[in-house]
Parts: sequence; structure tokens; C-alpha cells
Amino acid sequence: MEKITANFALDELIYSPTANRLGIDNTPDKEIKEKLIRLAKEILQPIRNKWGSAVVVTSAYRCEALNKAVGGSKTSQHRLGEAADIKVGSKAQNKALFNLIQKMVSNGELKVGQLIDEYGYSWVHVSLPRTNGKPNNQILHLK
Repeated sequence: MEKITANFALDELIYSPTANRLGIDNTPDKEIKEKLIRLAKEILQPIRNKWGSAVVVTSAYRCEALNKAVGGSKTSQHRLGEAADIKVGSKAQNKALFNLIQKMVSNGELKVGQLIDEYGYSWVHVSLPRTNGKPNNQILHLK
């Protein structure tokens, strides 16, 4: 497993049980791999360092076929290797993680595209800052 930071490997940013089950090749190209490395270094590792214990990536890169299979947005940053869904345990723990990341953003320690509480803190979505003119540091709650 190729580590790209102290606590994250490229494999875990590509792995998808859904892709495996459906026989979808979720291998990223060179440009997407570079974005995944940035995601790990600029977003995930700083969060992990501040949190102080394991942060699990449940979904990061999704090729078009995989994104469609999981019902992802057609404009999802997951398709570009720029977003990850993460969790640390229970919904209460995930809420604490969300609040920590929100504080990092408000303190200027971290710049994100979006920070999203997904479905009552079932998981937390974080993404690299967007360069397509859409606002950054958006804090959202999906129900």
C-alpha cells in the first residue's frame, strides 16, 4: 500500500466495495491521482493531525460509472478526485469531527470547497477548494 501521507494511502482513496461488487474499474488517471495526493496532504492529513486518532475514508475517488452507480451528483468533486467522505465512529463522534473541521475552516487553518454533514452526521464530506468559480468554505447540512 503506497502511503502518500503519514496516515493515508492512495489505495484507500480509490477503494470502493460497490465498484468491486459491480466490476467497475475505478482506477484514476495521472491527473486525478495528483488531486488525490493533494486531498490527502492538504485536507485529510491536517484533519487527522488535529483530530488525534484514526479518520476513516469511506469514499473518495469515483469514476463516472461508479458515481452513477451510487447515485452521486453529476457535478460531484468525487469524480475529480477532489473530495472524500470520512467518519470516525458514531454519529456523535462524526458531529464532533465536523465541528472540529468547521473550527479549522473558521480559524483559517484549512480551506475547503465544501464541508457537509451528510444525513445527520452519518459521515462528513470534505473537498479541496474549488477553482470553477463556485464558492469555497461552504458549510452545509444534508438531511
